[in-house]
Amino acid sequence: CHLIHYLRLSHHLIVLNYLICTFDKLKSVSSEDIKITDAVFDGVEVRVFEPPAKGDESLKRSVVYIHGGGWALASARTSLYNNLCRIMAESLNAVVVSVEYRLVPEVCFPEQYHDALRATKHFLQPDVLAEYSVDPSRIAISGDSAGGNLAAAVCQQLSKDEDLTVRPKLQALIYPVLQAFDFNTPSYQQNMNMPVLPRYVMINYWIDYINGNYDLAHELLVNNHTALNVGRALSFRARLNWTSLLPPSFKKNYQPVVQTTGTAAIVERLPALLDVRAVPLLADDATLARQPRTYVLTCENDVLRDDGAMYATRLERAGVPVTLDHFHDCFHGCMIFTVWPTDFSAGVQTRNSYIKWLDENL
Repeated sequence: CHLIHYLRLSHHLIVLNYLICTFDKLKSVSSEDIKITDAVFDGVEVRVFEPPAKGDESLKRSVVYIHGGGWALASARTSLYNNLCRIMAESLNAVVVSVEYRLVPEVCFPEQYHDALRATKHFLQPDVLAEYSVDPSRIAISGDSAGGNLAAAVCQQLSKDEDLTVRPKLQALIYPVLQAFDFNTPSYQQNMNMPVLPRYVMINYWIDYINGNYDLAHELLVNNHTALNVGRALSFRARLNWTSLLPPSFKKNYQPVVQTTGTAAIVERLPALLDVRAVPLLADDATLARQPRTYVLTCENDVLRDDGAMYATRLERAGVPVTLDHFHDCFHGCMIFTVWPTDFSAGVQTRNSYIKWLDENL
C-alpha cells in the first residue's frame, strides 16, 4: 500500500514538474517596463517586481505573494508565477514581492512557514519599505493553494506580533488549503477524483509537508485522526464543522464522516495536524477577529473549495470584512494557466477578478 501511494504521488509530481519546466521555457507575456530583481530578505530568497516610477506619485502599493505547489513544487522564478506577478505589478502599479521559500523534500513544516514569515517581516520594516518606495498603509499578503495556506498563517502571526509597526491592509487567498482535519468535506467528496488535485494527492502533500508516512494515508482519508475518541481534536471540532459553516449550495446532500473510534496516536506522531501554523482554519475567534479585510477565491471543481468557504464564514462571523469570490466552472490551480498552450478562460477570469478586488481595496 505504501509503495502504491508513493508511485501514484511520484507520477503526479513528475507530470506537474514536466508541465512547470515546459511552461518555464515560454516567453513572458507582460510588459518589459517592470523591473525584476532577486534579493534576500532575512535569509530568504525573494523576487521583487517594481513598476516604473511616475512623476506624480511618491509611494506605491505592494503585494507580498507566496506561490502554490503543495509546499513541494514551483518557484517564484518559473514563468507561470513570473507572469502572474509581472501582470499584478503592472495592473496595480504595485511592488510585488514573490517569496522563494524552501520546498519539500529539502525541508518540511514548519520551515516553509518560517521562510514566508521571515521574508514578510523583513519587508514590513519601515526602512525596507522606504527603499522600495512602498506605502506602509497599502500592503497585501496573498498566495494560492499551499501559498494561500502560508499567507493565512503568516497573516495570523503578524496580527499577534505586538512589536510590528506596519501591518498588512489586506489578505487575498486563492483556493487556499487551510485544514487537514476533515478530508470528507462536501468538496473533498464531490471532487475526490478531480484532475489537477485529486483527494489522495492532497492527502499525500499533507503527509510530505508534516513529515509523515504514506502508510497513514488511509487513516487520514477516513478521518480516523479526528475521531470522537481523539481528545486533542475535540476542542477544534466546532471550528471546522462544515454543516454550520457552508451554504446549502455547497453542502448539497453530502453527509459528515465522523468516526466514533479512530487512531489517537496519529496526532501524537504528527502534532502538526493540529498546529494552527500549518492549519490556519483551526485558529480561535480572537485571532480571526484581528485579521485584515480578506478576499477568498474558490472554485467549484476543487477539493479545497470548502476550506476557503469555511474560512470566509469564520472570518465574517468574527467581524472581518470578507469577499468570497466563487467560480462555478473553474478548477484548482487555474489562475496560473493563462499562457499558451494552456491559456484557459478560467485562468484569465479568476486572475482578472482577483486583481480587480486588489485594485479596488488596496
